[in-house]
Amino acid sequence: MDATKELGLTAPKKSTVLVPIRSLGANHRARIARHLLALEPHDRYLRFGFIASDEQINHYVDGLNFEHDEIFGIYNRRLELIAMAHLAYSVDHGLTACAEFGVSVLKSARGRGYGARLFDRAIMHARNEGVSRLFIYALSENTAMLKIARNAGANVERDGSESQAHLRLPPATFDSRVAELMAEQVAQTDYRIKVQLKKFWDVLKRFR
Repeated sequence: MDATKELGLTAPKKSTVLVPIRSLGANHRARIARHLLALEPHDRYLRFGFIASDEQINHYVDGLNFEHDEIFGIYNRRLELIAMAHLAYSVDHGLTACAEFGVSVLKSARGRGYGARLFDRAIMHARNEGVSRLFIYALSENTAMLKIARNAGANVERDGSESQAHLRLPPATFDSRVAELMAEQVAQTDYRIKVQLKKFWDVLKRFR
């Protein structure tokens, strides 16, 4: 079920094409690094708030805590991570019901609504984990991210070159839990099929 519908909001018209989004574990760390390193300077600036160097990106990836936070990704048929989101839970014991969302999409995969899809997926998971408030910190010029937040009903506050959006989430329901379970199963199946197809084509290439 679409998160915006459960929130009683009017969502923008979306494509009916299924986009498998899977949860990523530590075994995907190398692909996450390749994805972020492939971002152009301006995209790095929008994602991190500064033009992150390769060294800074590698440090960020090395520090990802897959047991505490949640990472979601979209893979293409070549098993390239073309879009990913980081749902970071608060480390403040007084704010355990809060989380922060960050997203990045490769330039070649823009215009397909992947950022919004990842946002919906993160909302679903956050609700099911007991999160009641989701935050997005972004540069004010990051209009794509702020538009996603506003379309979901988030309150956006601008402070000069930076903006903060926060969205109150309703409690988890039976539907939200079943929807997440089904979404993850579809994504896992899709990923396994892509792995097998890639192996098949790699073998064919050896005989050409």
